[in-house]
Amino acid sequence: MATSPSAIEDYVKVIYAHTEWQSIPITSSVLAARLGLAASSVTEMVKKLVARGLALHEPYGAIELTPAGEELALRMLRRHRLIETWLVEQLGYRWDEVHDEAEVLEHAISDRLLDALDDKLGNPVRDPHGDPIPSREGVIQRPDATGLGQLAPGSRGTVVRISDRDPAVLRHLDAEGVVLDTVLEVVAVAPYAVTVAFARAQLHLAADAVASIWVSRVLR
Repeated sequence: MATSPSAIEDYVKVIYAHTEWQSIPITSSVLAARLGLAASSVTEMVKKLVARGLALHEPYGAIELTPAGEELALRMLRRHRLIETWLVEQLGYRWDEVHDEAEVLEHAISDRLLDALDDKLGNPVRDPHGDPIPSREGVIQRPDATGLGQLAPGSRGTVVRISDRDPAVLRHLDAEGVVLDTVLEVVAVAPYAVTVAFARAQLHLAADAVASIWVSRVLR
C-alpha cells in the first residue's frame, strides 16, 4: 500500500517536536502514543522513513531525523504554526481550538498562500502558544527557556511557551490569566503542584499545568 505524503509529514513533525523543548529522544512506543496509533503501524512507518532517508533508527532504540527529515519537519511546523496564528489573529479562534484545524489545513495549503498569510500577519516569529515559527528559509530560533517545574522558590521569569497538548489546560490557564509574556514568581514547590505569584495574585498550579509552562529571563 502506498504511503500518503501527509502521513510522512505528520510523522516527521511529531518526531521533531518531541525534542524541541526537551532532550529525551523519542522511541517507537512514545511515537505511537503521541499519534494514537498501534505500535506495529508505527514500526512499519518508521522503516519507511528510514528507507526514504528521512530518519535513523536501530531496533529498540531512539528515532532521529536526518537533515532531510528535519528540513521536511520544519516546513510542516511552519505551516502548522502560521495557520494556528492566522486562525487566532484573523478568524477569532481561541488558542485551545486551533490545533486540530491546523492539522487538516497544513496539508492542503499552497506555499504561495502560506507566504501570503505570513506577510499578512506581519511575519510572526511565534505561534499563539509560544512555539517558534520557522522562517521561509527553514531557520528556527527557540528562546532560551526553562520548564516551570525546574524552578526553585524565589525564581522569576516570563512565560514564553505554553504547550498546546491539552486544550483543557490552555482554557484553565487562560481563565486564570496565565498567558504568554506573563511574569511569574515561584512561591512554593510541592510534589504535585507549584504555587506562583503574578500581578499581585497567587495561583496553585497542578502538575499538568506546570509541565505545560516554559519561562525565560529567569531571575532569582
